[in-house]
Amino acid sequence: MKLFKKPKSRFYWYDFTVRGRRYRGSTQEMKSVRAVKVASLKLASVMENTDPLPGKSAALGELANRFLAWVDTGRLEEMTRKFYRNGWRLLKATPVADTRVNEITGDSAEQLKFPGSTANANCALRTLRRMLHKAEEWKMIGHAPRIKMMKEHGRHLRLDDEAERQLLEGAQACIWRRRTFELFRDIVILMRDTGMRNQRELYRMRIENLDWQNRVIFVPDSKTAEGRRLVPMSRRVSDLLRARCGTRSEGWVFPSSRAASGHLRSIDRLFRGHAAKRAFRRSSFYIVPGMTMAQGS
Repeated sequence: MKLFKKPKSRFYWYDFTVRGRRYRGSTQEMKSVRAVKVASLKLASVMENTDPLPGKSAALGELANRFLAWVDTGRLEEMTRKFYRNGWRLLKATPVADTRVNEITGDSAEQLKFPGSTANANCALRTLRRMLHKAEEWKMIGHAPRIKMMKEHGRHLRLDDEAERQLLEGAQACIWRRRTFELFRDIVILMRDTGMRNQRELYRMRIENLDWQNRVIFVPDSKTAEGRRLVPMSRRVSDLLRARCGTRSEGWVFPSSRAASGHLRSIDRLFRGHAAKRAFRRSSFYIVPGMTMAQGS
């Protein structure tokens, strides 16, 4: 360990290297005795988080087993678990899955290619970044590299009158049961008129949170703290919800006997109907299942 003074600094500086990484900084001390103690503490701190007798580092695929076990048991939101599982699905199809954890760098991460959109790539890169930080926490590596995300462009889509018409026409062409069509129609109308998030807000709507007198919907839980709010009902939303709730005074607005949660979880399969897909392709509007829609004018 080297201790020195810079020409224009009043303080002593330390300089040492551990496992190929250089550590250099000011001790903020003007006396050499105290500076040595500060530098020694810094060195001890670095050594504490570094294996002094490193063995053969594990490959990312081996780390994935422990990481996914943590994902399943950690205090994470269900959507976060799905996000990391999907991220690993993308990562394991690339050469980085066979790369040793201590050999993964920011530069090597930038060279990875993933199918689909930029958001898809960032899902994989965020998962890789989280895995490497967990590896650092588990003392498998000394320091997690910095992983840069790709630039994403926001969505500028609007569910307007024409888009709604084409969606419902396409749904009718699917020859669904009446109950299935009505569910699809109600979800499309609610997405448009309320702007509520599908899975976290819309599908979890409860009758107790519907204020018929003031025509508002209370959203008790959302993705962010600001998402806890009152959403006004349009006239057709009010009529739709009254018809769907009937004489019930409590419970889920969209109950489901198939889901363990007791409420609707997804209508993705409805969006994958063959006839509906043909209708969407003829339109300039593109709808992504699970995506929050902007309120139409």
